[in-house]
Amino acid sequence: MPKFTLDGKEIGFEPGETVMQAAWREGIEIPHYCWHPGLSIAANCRMCLVHIESGRQMAMPQLVFDEAKGEYVPATKPKLQPACQLEAADGMVISSTNDEVKTAQASVQEFLLLNHPVDCPICDQAGECKLQDYYYEHQGTLKRKLTEPVHKPKGVRFGPTIVYDAERCIMCTRCIRVCDEVAKDHVLDMRERGNRNEIILAPGRELDHKYTLMTEHVCPVGALTSQDFRFKARVWFLKSAPSVCTGCATGCNSHADYDPRNGKIYRLRPRDNADVNKFWMCDDGMMTYTRHDTDRLLMPTVGRGDARMPVGEDEALIFGAEKLKGVDGAKLAVVLSAQHSTEDNLALAKLASALGAERLYLAALPKWEGDDILRSEDQNPNRAGAIMAAAGTALKSVADLLADVQSGSVQAVLALGWATEQTLEELAPLLALDAVVSLTSHVGALPAVASVAIPVADTFEIDGSFVNAKGMSQSFGPVLPAPAGVEPAWKTISDLARQLGKEVGFESLESLRRGLVDAAEAAQ
Repeated sequence: MPKFTLDGKEIGFEPGETVMQAAWREGIEIPHYCWHPGLSIAANCRMCLVHIESGRQMAMPQLVFDEAKGEYVPATKPKLQPACQLEAADGMVISSTNDEVKTAQASVQEFLLLNHPVDCPICDQAGECKLQDYYYEHQGTLKRKLTEPVHKPKGVRFGPTIVYDAERCIMCTRCIRVCDEVAKDHVLDMRERGNRNEIILAPGRELDHKYTLMTEHVCPVGALTSQDFRFKARVWFLKSAPSVCTGCATGCNSHADYDPRNGKIYRLRPRDNADVNKFWMCDDGMMTYTRHDTDRLLMPTVGRGDARMPVGEDEALIFGAEKLKGVDGAKLAVVLSAQHSTEDNLALAKLASALGAERLYLAALPKWEGDDILRSEDQNPNRAGAIMAAAGTALKSVADLLADVQSGSVQAVLALGWATEQTLEELAPLLALDAVVSLTSHVGALPAVASVAIPVADTFEIDGSFVNAKGMSQSFGPVLPAPAGVEPAWKTISDLARQLGKEVGFESLESLRRGLVDAAEAAQ
């Protein structure tokens, strides 16, 4: 592999790669604003200027003040080049830290901050702003400009999700390129020149495509802020944990940012994965965190309608077991969930086998609007995992379940999850059954018709895995602890099995996961 030397360190590169790309892959940051690994090269911020010290030196003319002569005299200085645009060459020697480069970086920083407002105390980007970071790292001098800065529009509504502050904008054009190259929608552009530059909307348009939050995510300063996160939290109070998006079958990798002081998730951000989502997420995916603490089921209940009453978890397991004990396995319907982890579904499939139940169904959300960028038409994160957990047994739909109930083929239901295509009215036939046991993290139509509803942990609170539309199994861990008394579904299923006097063949998550190998082989 060819190599070049950057600040004394040898870096290998693939032919055609730029210096910035090769350094970024090695975890070395050359200061930059406009460059992004998932976007085309703009080379307009000039923050990534480097000095090529090998080969024939390029020089620029300049005037230098001669103290002896008391006048400016002609001289030269090294011509620096943008690392984002500079193609790497074998044997090249580059400096990103020598005096020439440091002077250029400080000058670029000062130029970008000439008219920048001191909004840091009220800016959502504070704490993760490249202007702040690079000021302390590469400039650190007092402001020399004493005249009134150029004022531009502030708090401009770009659309239902994004607010634009032109005074903070450094015209890196990342947002324009996201719309053009990722969303394939040229809704943003720039107007005017110099310090009058600003980003504008296309006439008669709003920023309203499916990837608007990505325009805010790539902004390196506080020019674009999201309506959802705006003024809600300071980033230095937030912790971050890796997660997998539950929005659809693509399974985008994400960072979940949460405040450990109140146990609340405030936002999701894309986590780089070249094989799944690259650097991006859609708006709906980034907003799935709102499900976590919305419409949660936190207390087990027994009964229906006005007769529904809360009970303790142990009591709910006893009630649920009593409802299921007298049911013939051939008449028992077990409903897996395309929203729950593969481990949860496997645990329920094992319990179904122990009970002699061969009627397996799958509850899932209906199709939504997909695209050829990221969004899958299947808005369930783990349909493939639930099918694999069934170990070759064909899964029928909830519509089939309703038909089987009405025909008398099914006399009891044990269901996992809240998500289903059917409304509460459409699930009315289940009200005719005395034994409908629901294990769910949230309220919904399916838990609403249950005679026993037992809460289980949400995706953000468990160890588990999803199998996406490409067949890739992706593991995730807990972001937050589950509410007191609420356990992962696989553990609750194990407890229910003990109440039923059945052995399900696993005692821990590790032993359950060993069974996934057998389930995967059986599904092939």
